[in-house]
Amino acid sequence: MWKSSPSAEFNIHHLAHWFYTVFAEFRSGPSAISLLARIGLFGIVWLILAGIDPSSWIIGVPAVILASIASFRLAERHAGRPRLVRVLAFLPFFLVESICGGLDVASRVMRPTLRINPGFHRYRSRLENPRALVFFLDSISLLPGTLSADLLPERIIQVHVLDVDEEIDTSLRQLEARVADLFGEPGWG
Repeated sequence: MWKSSPSAEFNIHHLAHWFYTVFAEFRSGPSAISLLARIGLFGIVWLILAGIDPSSWIIGVPAVILASIASFRLAERHAGRPRLVRVLAFLPFFLVESICGGLDVASRVMRPTLRINPGFHRYRSRLENPRALVFFLDSISLLPGTLSADLLPERIIQVHVLDVDEEIDTSLRQLEARVADLFGEPGWG
């Protein structure tokens, strides 16, 4: 059976989030296609978490079906979702920033003297779409040495940083603009 580690759980979370984002395209189409896409997505997640042991599917099949139906029924039907073309355009940025962020943290901890001065930084988001804001919160951890810690009133994000002396507002603004473009938010031209 597959054992999870903190880094594996992080990757599974992001993998599931990306699958969800990509399958969001199907939600605007026929209901059967959307439901089948969700069953496929949850089936893959179950396979990753439980492995290929056939006995796990005794619980897995009902869990996948129920999760798919619940997801289908709870999904809101309104605009503001990313389109597949925009997701594909965001993917290279996601991959590059994931690698850079990982290398930055690895280089900090591998040095004989830790190059950290941890603390918190507050950033006010201009994103209006709640889905875009949540995606932005999830994506902040891509930036080297950052992690979104809390969402405060008035869309103020508390970001944990490994070095409070480093300027991160520029990186946060650039990421926020990419997320705004991904979700088609007006006014970010």
